[in-house]
Amino acid sequence: MNLKLIVIGAGPGGYETALDAASRGIEVILIESGDLGGTCLNAGCIPTKSFCRNAEYVRDLHNAESFGITGLEYKFDFGAVRRRKDEVVASLRNNVGKLLENRNVRLVHGKASFIDEHTVRVEKADGTVENHSGTHVIVATGSVASVPDIPGTELPGVVTSSGILDADVLPGRLCVIGGGVIGMELASVFNTFGSKVCVLEYCKEILSNFDREIAKRLRQTLTRNGLEIKISSSVTGIVRKDDGILSVKYEEKGNTFSTDADTVLLAAGRKPNVESLNLEACGILYDSKGIKTDANMRTSVPNIYAIGDVTGKSMLAHAATFQGKKALYHILGVHDGINLSVMPAAVFTCPEIASVGMTEEQCRQQEIPFKVLKSFFRANGKAAAMGETEGFCKLIVRLPDSGNEADSVILGCHIIGLHASDLVQEICVMMTFGMTLGKLRSVIHAHPTLSEVVMNVF
Repeated sequence: MNLKLIVIGAGPGGYETALDAASRGIEVILIESGDLGGTCLNAGCIPTKSFCRNAEYVRDLHNAESFGITGLEYKFDFGAVRRRKDEVVASLRNNVGKLLENRNVRLVHGKASFIDEHTVRVEKADGTVENHSGTHVIVATGSVASVPDIPGTELPGVVTSSGILDADVLPGRLCVIGGGVIGMELASVFNTFGSKVCVLEYCKEILSNFDREIAKRLRQTLTRNGLEIKISSSVTGIVRKDDGILSVKYEEKGNTFSTDADTVLLAAGRKPNVESLNLEACGILYDSKGIKTDANMRTSVPNIYAIGDVTGKSMLAHAATFQGKKALYHILGVHDGINLSVMPAAVFTCPEIASVGMTEEQCRQQEIPFKVLKSFFRANGKAAAMGETEGFCKLIVRLPDSGNEADSVILGCHIIGLHASDLVQEICVMMTFGMTLGKLRSVIHAHPTLSEVVMNVF
């Protein structure tokens, strides 16, 4: 098969798919209008995790006396925090460029739009235009920040996640509009850095897509740690007062309130980045939620696929990567064995949250018979030794017709606590291969380790 693949977007899904395709001898053109690595590398996963690591050090210093370290004095340099973040991002971006070059992926910088189902127009920064043709096209243009329709979002000091990650000065007071993953991660980090943080969330609970009990536990823990979190709160506007301070107006239970801030972070979600693609030129179906695809990530046009945030299915970097594999393997006619329904997610707050599979609420809605099994960090030897006893593991299993609990199929796992993002992977493997609760019981876990939190749900 004489294949020529065009990939639009060089985020994790785009560049990793391009690398995989090139390693199989396919001619690949990768088109990117911004920096290599997309949102994840430049303004999302990596820079926020860099900040999270700095926050871990600060928390350890705060708790140093309980570990016998006394008389400790230190200064916090936010400028150094940002510089370290920039260095991490630049290094990884450079590595991506080298990988693309080594695999002979042709990189074209510019804004892409469709002319027809096989031809893509690229407008470069200098105004010149190139047309590129391919047998197949994969759209991986990601997402952009969704700016809520409220007065005042255009004011200086009102920023998206990209803006706050590039801030020169640590805000004394930070108001975060939105209690989703982005909002809660940055709220947790800046609270640790020393900002006074207020989160305003419209829904009845933060992290509305996560297990409700886990989300509530996180909110309670973060509140004890000094964050102010307002749920069921509707922001009505932002104004700048005479002294330059931003005032965020919001309604809660029929009453009107306001909170002052030096910086306001808009973290009300993201939307698929489709506006400049001219999808109508080739008849690709899409709506406000993203480009429509089938189980193999193929769009309504047979030779065009879409992966990652632009599909609106799962706005996670690893989702984009594996959707890219799914698309590429379908193009090649190769069985992939990838189960996209087992998609882990993590929130890098303190404590961390991790989740995979169904929640209790989803089981009830679908009338699935289930049982909840729990294990607590406070009963784990390693967690106690580390002074990290906050949290628990919650396993959701389907009750078997046999009545034998060992035959239970794992429906979901939800963890709040230290290294939750790592611990959940064991359950991801089990769910991917359809392993039962009895199989988990038979796996020997080293002692003392945090992984025993998962094992000790029995």
